[in-house]
This record gives sequence, structure tokens and C-alpha cells, in this order.
Amino acid sequence: MSDTMRPHGNGTERPVLVIVPAFNEHEALPGTLAELAAVVPSYDVLVVDDGSTDNTAALADSLGAIVLELPFNLGIGGALRTGFRFAVDNGYSRAIQFDADGQHEASEIAAILAPLDEGADMVLGSRFAGVGDYKVSRSRSLAMGILRWSIQKLAGQKFTDTSSGFRSFNREVLEMFATDYPVEYMDSAEALVLACRAGFDVREVPVKMRERMGGQASNRRFRLVYHYLRVLVSLANTPKTTRSTKAVSP
Repeated sequence: MSDTMRPHGNGTERPVLVIVPAFNEHEALPGTLAELAAVVPSYDVLVVDDGSTDNTAALADSLGAIVLELPFNLGIGGALRTGFRFAVDNGYSRAIQFDADGQHEASEIAAILAPLDEGADMVLGSRFAGVGDYKVSRSRSLAMGILRWSIQKLAGQKFTDTSSGFRSFNREVLEMFATDYPVEYMDSAEALVLACRAGFDVREVPVKMRERMGGQASNRRFRLVYHYLRVLVSLANTPKTTRSTKAVSP
């Protein structure tokens, strides 16, 4: 960790934690962190530097984020699990998963937090639920459609954006993901199935998203096809678990 916990006033419950996994995101990160600071200034922001070879960690630290540096690249799943563990260990009752590349709009955070107040355990922000005009290529749209159908069959629930990385979680889900979050590619889809099969109340809300503000996407067309096929096999073998009934302290 390149920073220590910053003070949070006199209360015992910490504010919402925004978890930002980042790998070589020095181009987009300043804009992302500035937007978060402007829209949700009371929330803590944790940047998990996933073995970057640029100055992502130092930049995030200079911009006021809490920073965890991984010694080498684990992939987004490993970075997120690190963030979830940090949230649990440091007493956060809620957390938000937020991309470093500028695609997510901080103004939509309220929309994905609201269902938690209504009893939801986990909330997905969907690009394809009728808000905004986010576009994907034909090949990617086909692959995502197959994935949506597969997850509906495996999780018993329909979602319009199974690979969205814009999500919110309550304490109980954070505790599960701190130890059981999938670390392979397409972790978002596998995590969705895990949460549904564990009996959590998982909901979806429409949100607007943008194209990434800098850097390059981590996948390419042929890798995308391969990984979508591989994740279908993985999802089919995802075990059904039982939701914990123990009391969860804030």
C-alpha cells in the first residue's frame, strides 16, 4: 500500500468506498478521479494498481486516492478481490466498482446505490436498458447476447448487461467476494452467477456510459471470442452456494 487510511471524522461507520482497478491508466485516471471528487467528495476512492508499468500508482496517490499496489499484473478479477478485501478489513458497509478508463459517469452512482436502500444486495449498471446510446461491434454484440442467455439459464434471472463493470455491493456481498471473487477473465459474468446462486438480491438499473477516455482496451477480437467460449464452460461449472445468515456489522 502506498498510502494509509485517511481520517473519516468521528463516526464508526466508514463512507462508501469506490474501488477503481487500474492497469496502465495514467492517461484516463486524472479525469476519472477529478470527476469522482467533484460528484461524490465524501466517498473514499481506492485505486488498486494492478502491476502497472507506467506511473498509475504515483499519479493516483498524488491526486488524493488511497492506493494499493500489486507486485505484478493479476488481472481485473485479482485487483477487484484485493479491493473487496480492503473494504471488508476497513469497515466499509458499501462499495462501488468503477472503471479507471472514464467510461463510467460518476453522476450515475446515486442510481446504482439507490436499490441498496430498498433491500438489494448487489446492483448492476446497465448500458443496454434504455438509457444513453452506448454502441458495441456486431461480433461483440453477438457474443454478449450468448453470454446473457447463458447467465439467464444458470442464474435464473435475466440481465441486459452481464459484463458491466459498474456495480454496487452491500457488506454481505463484499464479505463473499473478498474471498470467493473469480480472478479469471470475464470475472464480472462469473461473479454475477455466484451472487445469484448464493441467494443474494441482485438488481439492474439503466445508466449512461461513455467511450473510454484514454489508453487501450485490454481485449482484442480473437481473444474476446476465445474468452467468451471459455467463460461459458466456467459458468456451467459454477457451484450453487448458500447465503450466509450470520449477522453483519457495519
